[in-house]
Amino acid sequence: MSTAQNTAAVEKGFAHIGANLVRDVSLPVLVLHREALEHNIRWMQAFASNSGAELAPHGKTSMTPALFRRQLDAGAWGITLASATQTRAGYAHGVRRVLMANQLVGTPNMALIAVLLADPTFDFHCMVDHPDNVSDLGAYFASRGVRLNVMIEYGVVGGRCGCRTEAEVIALAKAINAQPALALTGIEGYEGVIHGDHAVSGIRDFAASLVRLAVQLQDSGAFAIAKPIITASGSAWYDLIAEEFEAQNAGGRFLSVLRPGSYVAHDHGIYKEAQCCVLDRRNDLNEGLRPAMEVWAHVQSMPEPGFAVIALGKRDVAYDAGLPVPLLRYKAGVVPAKGDDVSACKVTAVMDQHAFMTVAPGVELRVGDIISFGTSHPCLTFDKWRTGCLVDEQLNVIETMETCF
Repeated sequence: MSTAQNTAAVEKGFAHIGANLVRDVSLPVLVLHREALEHNIRWMQAFASNSGAELAPHGKTSMTPALFRRQLDAGAWGITLASATQTRAGYAHGVRRVLMANQLVGTPNMALIAVLLADPTFDFHCMVDHPDNVSDLGAYFASRGVRLNVMIEYGVVGGRCGCRTEAEVIALAKAINAQPALALTGIEGYEGVIHGDHAVSGIRDFAASLVRLAVQLQDSGAFAIAKPIITASGSAWYDLIAEEFEAQNAGGRFLSVLRPGSYVAHDHGIYKEAQCCVLDRRNDLNEGLRPAMEVWAHVQSMPEPGFAVIALGKRDVAYDAGLPVPLLRYKAGVVPAKGDDVSACKVTAVMDQHAFMTVAPGVELRVGDIISFGTSHPCLTFDKWRTGCLVDEQLNVIETMETCF
């Protein structure tokens, strides 16, 4: 076989359009199921619209431009991102409205954004929560002759970033308005750090406080735009945030923006549990999100009875919020593929490149079999991959999706 023929043969082992997961694709591999993915995008967009809000999905979850485009095409107002470098990546792939739900700190990061703001079609908003940052941003963007849109971040004690009191918010608004190169365009919060037995009431109180502050700032003339942005919500409590915004007529005075991100792929762990809670709270929602992401891998070794080693590890799948969940077993190379339920098996530990799995009684495996695994916390599975495979119902690859972490 010539070198060219050999190279072509090797390349066929990697994901390509038309390849079948059980026959043609080198494993392990990140898999996205088209039907579930499209359902999730439609579902969340409809939820936001029906709640009188806009949707700015948090792109840090996937950092996958092909998903950004699908979300925007479905009606998303913009994309939320977490850093200047993520913003640059989004811009390079056509995103023209970004909420950077983080502080813009450091001159090199400011420089990245200043370059993008030379494009008048680019709508960018970042967060501030401290007078030092306001002063630095004001000086830098004044030196560049550019006006930067900023939003005040409001937080909770013991949480992440954000002003801790309403008085701090009011004082920070005055500091922003003293900087000609800064424009105050809204207020932002993140409720996902509120936990405990009274989380629901705590989140409602936090959202109400966020709206109350927005009204106070608007009444005092602090905002630079007529309809300021008010935004919160991660992927677990978005229903509560939407309800509080709507109940207090935030949509009438403000542009209410929800920004969940993990919904696009959903999961078989923490967000599956969170979605069950959403459906319990909202009887009007007939159907929820569907897990669209899996990681597929081979059974690599069966060194002891009832014990299998899987060619899947920490470099392939999230393990911070629960270990991978075995779903189905497929016979390698057998098409059309038929999956056998192996959910009674259990992953007990993961190493860099290996997963330890107990084999349930009655489940027969052999080395070389393929197992699909569900994940928990999609953010930390996406970032392990440069490419994912979008597959149809027959497990044929219909698109390869590059990430840009």
